[in-house]
Amino acid sequence: MATLILISQTIIILLLIVGIIALWKVAKQIRSPNESIMRNEAEERAKRLREEISNRIQEFGGSLQSLLRDTSETTIKRVNEISESNERRQGELRKTVEGQLEKLRDDNSKKLAEMQKTVDEKLEGTLQKRLGESFKLVSERLEQVHQGLGEMQNLAVGVGDLKRTLMNVKTRGTWAEVQLGALLEEIMSPEQYLKNANINPNSREVVEYAVRLPGRDTEDKVLLPIDAKFPQEDFERLMDAIENADKEMVESARKSLEGRIREEAKRISAKYIQPPVTTNFAILFLPTEGLYAEVIRMPGVASEIQRNHNITIAGPTTLSALLNSLRAGFHTLAIQKRTGEVWKVLVEATEEFKKYGDTWEMLRKQLATVTNTVEKVGTRTRAVERKLRNVGTVEVEDSPVAGFIPNTADEVGDNGEDVRDNER
Repeated sequence: MATLILISQTIIILLLIVGIIALWKVAKQIRSPNESIMRNEAEERAKRLREEISNRIQEFGGSLQSLLRDTSETTIKRVNEISESNERRQGELRKTVEGQLEKLRDDNSKKLAEMQKTVDEKLEGTLQKRLGESFKLVSERLEQVHQGLGEMQNLAVGVGDLKRTLMNVKTRGTWAEVQLGALLEEIMSPEQYLKNANINPNSREVVEYAVRLPGRDTEDKVLLPIDAKFPQEDFERLMDAIENADKEMVESARKSLEGRIREEAKRISAKYIQPPVTTNFAILFLPTEGLYAEVIRMPGVASEIQRNHNITIAGPTTLSALLNSLRAGFHTLAIQKRTGEVWKVLVEATEEFKKYGDTWEMLRKQLATVTNTVEKVGTRTRAVERKLRNVGTVEVEDSPVAGFIPNTADEVGDNGEDVRDNER
């Protein structure tokens, strides 16, 4: 339809252009000399032309309308046929698609059911396995927790027993002494220290442990006294005060602990330092590092005790280092002692080796003498053999058959070779 309308408009425009050109020609002819005649003719021609154009336009419009009407009817009919065909095809396509969708839906439902069944089986198996493992792990953990609770209960009982034990001053002292003994036993050999050593023969006082140090003489031994102390009440009072952040209680507990340490150091100095049987100093052993750290933290206490009472304060770590140093010193002294003995043995070995060399020289001379004697005997033996050969020759020449026996002395050389053969 749009194409036909465009064609009809184009034709109308072309007819208008032809009419305008014809009018232009008529107007041009009017300018000729026969202007009036030509004007009439032109008007007449223009009139006929207009009538002809109008008729042509009417005819063309009628034919165009008829063509448009026929084309419209044909187009409408074709469109209706196409619509009906499309509807039929759409219906068939819809039926086909619905059938395929229904089939696909059934297949998907079956596959989903199978997948759901497989997934359910696997999930059930995995869930049962995981739940079994989880319950087993939880049971093991609960068993461990139960065992831990039992151990904690036993530990709590042990802590209570230890606390009741440490409430006794004598028991605390024994515990500190046992720890000191364990350190000495771990680092020193049994012959290098004494337990419950009697410092003064005129007194029954004994020090818990004493390390045996070498004296000036190899047979003499000097003892180094070591006494263990554990002022538990003062130390616990100080720890409680620090935990509660009570400054006044901290100062009071620290002064009380300081006084106790000074008192013990003074008592050890008076009882156990007895030169020349002992060294001119002793060791005060504190069995815990916390207690030792608190005492060392007190300004000037350790240095004043060492200066005034000749007492050295030591904790487990410090005492271990000191004992290791002493053991190294013992090894050095043993090496020095063994070095002297080795030197003496080397001197004796040198002298013996010199005598051994002299013996070999004497043996060499004797062997030289024997060699000379053997050579002389050999010379004399050869001389005797020559004399004996001469004696044999003389006896053969004097015999009546001398002409029938060859002269062996002339025909046989010293090496037993036949002289005649050589001549030949």
